[in-house]
Amino acid sequence: MGMPGKRPAMIFTVAIDGPAAAGKGTISRAIAERFGFAHLDTGLLYRAVGVMGGDPVAAARNLTPHDLTRDDLRSLGAGQAASRVATLPAVRAALTEFQRRFARSPGGAVLDGRDIGTVICPQAEVKLYVTATPEVRAKRRWLELGGQSGPDSLDAVLAQVIERDARDMGRADAPLRPSDDALVLDTSSMTIDEAVAKACDTVAQRLSA
Repeated sequence: MGMPGKRPAMIFTVAIDGPAAAGKGTISRAIAERFGFAHLDTGLLYRAVGVMGGDPVAAARNLTPHDLTRDDLRSLGAGQAASRVATLPAVRAALTEFQRRFARSPGGAVLDGRDIGTVICPQAEVKLYVTATPEVRAKRRWLELGGQSGPDSLDAVLAQVIERDARDMGRADAPLRPSDDALVLDTSSMTIDEAVAKACDTVAQRLSA
């Protein structure tokens, strides 16, 4: 949805990619709120397919918006399942068209994921690649989980982050990487406010160009 009275039919896509816990979701939501754009966390599509079980290709083809409201999509298990089904070309193909339609809907859209700027929306008006060191990202995720010991200890979360990076960056189909024309935003030593400000400035400059 666009801002009332401003560019009602504008087509403007912001593509945000990056590894887990780099901050791309927070930045994406902030951009959407500031500019009145619609927002899609594309990872939820894969998380939903992953946790639904059964044939992942059939699940992807029959996915509905309601499936994205499940309360178990933010768990570590759902994230691992998402990364596994995302390696399946048939699953990716089934979800690609939905994402592309969303991206070019009137009023502006922000999509965050792992192949938005490289595969889903290579012609996006703004492309950002949000990243941070594995250690920083693991600590952020660990704190989100409550700073626990045991199976969700910091060491365990770091191992999962490194494993997921290797799988996402090493897959043959649409590997995680920044597009050649993306602004790389390393949030390792940035506050969230600094990262959001930098990202919003980039969007504002492109809108006013």
